[in-house]
Amino acid sequence: MDLDLPEEAVAVQKLCRDFAAKEIAPHAADWSERAYFPVEVFRKLGELGLMGMLVDERYGGTNAGFVSYVAAMEALGAADQSVASAWNAHSTIATLPLATFGTEEQKQRWLVPLATGTHIGAFGLTEPTAGSDAAGIRTTARRVDGGWLLNGTKMFISNAGTAMSLGVTVLAVTGTNADGRKRYGTFFVPDGTPGYAKGQPLRKLGWHAMDTRELVFTDCVLAEDQLIGTEGNGLRQFLAVLDGGRISVAALGLSLAQAALDLAVAHSGDREQFGRPLRQFQAVGHKLADMATEIEAARGLVYRAAWLGDQGRPFSREAAMAKLFASEVANRAASASVQIHGGYGYIRESAISRFYADAKILEIGEGTSEVQRNVIAKLLA
Repeated sequence: MDLDLPEEAVAVQKLCRDFAAKEIAPHAADWSERAYFPVEVFRKLGELGLMGMLVDERYGGTNAGFVSYVAAMEALGAADQSVASAWNAHSTIATLPLATFGTEEQKQRWLVPLATGTHIGAFGLTEPTAGSDAAGIRTTARRVDGGWLLNGTKMFISNAGTAMSLGVTVLAVTGTNADGRKRYGTFFVPDGTPGYAKGQPLRKLGWHAMDTRELVFTDCVLAEDQLIGTEGNGLRQFLAVLDGGRISVAALGLSLAQAALDLAVAHSGDREQFGRPLRQFQAVGHKLADMATEIEAARGLVYRAAWLGDQGRPFSREAAMAKLFASEVANRAASASVQIHGGYGYIRESAISRFYADAKILEIGEGTSEVQRNVIAKLLA
């Protein structure tokens, strides 16, 4: 049993760590305060070949696999969660539907600019009345002469309103079967399509530098070749790529937890009370020990799920376990780190305050913790 990272994963992690230290970490606090989406960073990530890590080389990606992707996420997410979460959404649910189910022409037209990093992608599933219940969406796509007419509203959609956004992949109801069950289709809607409107950026608890908006489609006319995959299979197609998204969010949580621990270790070594460093107090030392232990357990789950994915083996259960545990560990680690920082951790100028605000969404996005538990329980049978 070899638990060391492969050489290629170590190399990409070092590349990302060096890049993050130079291009992300020094600016993260400022971006957060200004709610600024750093387009220049994502263009540079594209130049480094990091915007299509899960996409085949034929379409501008590097096909690095999930293990290398998780290694990269550990480095990027430890510098800033807003950048890493936008990268996560782009790299998984925004590009994988096209990569997995798109036609050759669709891949050349839309996947190539996404994978090479000239543009960033978005995926539209969640609606004002549908989140965990993905099948409950109300956005509709109705067949018309020459294509489809899209109507509906999507909510909490990331990456759709940036200066480098290419468009959004949308899940919509396309009709009903004879037994009354809904049919679904997946469509790509490029920026500038008539009838496609974007709301103002949403003001969030965390992820301040990540673009998140409401999207509205009003008699939005789509051509037939904007349907991705097979009509009627849209929901199944989304669920098929969701496991990769869950691994990605799990890696995001892992990176946050490790950053919280590193900050706590540094602060507890520098800060003195009662004549000695905080770290020398058993109460603080035990907190650090618990954080470190849980993070190592999360790391094992995340990389195990990633490795299974790279081997082409089933990994739905493991991805759900990794996402569930790593996201909850991230929240516990962030909270413990703020406690160790004391008042310094509660001011917005501190790095841990940003990570603390960013942590909660990890238990919600890509399926809530409650949904992950349902998935795991179902797959135990």
